Amino acid sequence: MTYNFSEAKKQSALLEKELQALKSEYQRQEMPAEQADRLRKKMKEVKNMEKNKKNQRRLIKIAAAAAVLAGTFVILPNTSATVAHAMEQIPIIGPLVEVVTFRDYEYETERNKADIEVPEIKPVEIESNGAEDREVQEKLDKTAEEINAEIQKITDDLIQEFEANLDEEMGHQDLLVKSEILTTTPEYFTLKLICYQGAGSGYEWNYFYTIDLNTGERLKLKDIFVEGADYITPISENIKEQMRAQMEADENVYYWLDDEIEEWNFKAITEETSFYLNEKGNVVIGFNEGDVAPMYMGTVEFEIPGEALEGIRK
Repeated sequence: MTYNFSEAKKQSALLEKELQALKSEYQRQEMPAEQADRLRKKMKEVKNMEKNKKNQRRLIKIAAAAAVLAGTFVILPNTSATVAHAMEQIPIIGPLVEVVTFRDYEYETERNKADIEVPEIKPVEIESNGAEDREVQEKLDKTAEEINAEIQKITDDLIQEFEANLDEEMGHQDLLVKSEILTTTPEYFTLKLICYQGAGSGYEWNYFYTIDLNTGERLKLKDIFVEGADYITPISENIKEQMRAQMEADENVYYWLDDEIEEWNFKAITEETSFYLNEKGNVVIGFNEGDVAPMYMGTVEFEIPGEALEGIRK
């Protein structure tokens, strides 16, 4: 469906209000089937890329007579569905950290489908050159432990809810959890956890975990700016500029900005807004479905150019 939010805005007022009403009903937000399919395909591509990397590493390790990968795969019996639980270690990438698959959970019937890969961050042992290196290693180990515990709780809760709904035998439910390494540089490392939950309607959301590899600590948005600097205003204003430019260029793009319903309008980010640093070192702000736009827009990200934050970055 095409939305024209200029000349046709009045004619489609009722439809637009219905669409925007999703903003106030987070638990009932819907993802179109096409968007869910695209998400599934994207996750499958990531999974295939990881498998290719895994095969390449195996060849290298065999040739070098290095460590052997170990894993288990258990098919649980007494069910009409195939349930897979796996505990395995698959190194991915990173100068000071590796990401491994901690748990692999699969379940599929005619009405229920779950495909979950739980990542785990594993710090690489730093060659110590003194007390400072040991301190960074200790902080890195602690940070990884905290992030892993958070990810495992998120996925455990989702799986528990999925399995509890199996007994109800009502409708369909779809659960997807994958991860993606967004940034790996000598300074920073970012892991993205991608989640999708559908039960008639659907919702996609992301978590970003960024580690400062120089300190071993989890990075907060304020940490990358000069102390006391106002970073919220320039970032927020740049996002608004990008929103307006995108809407002007494409009538199908819409954000809650300058809208008739003032309380829905995007005004500014907060200290807790999701972000990561890309390979260029630029700040990227991420929003989940329904945060700043109608559900059909999906999750959205805004890369903030370096010049917009000139003078306040560390």
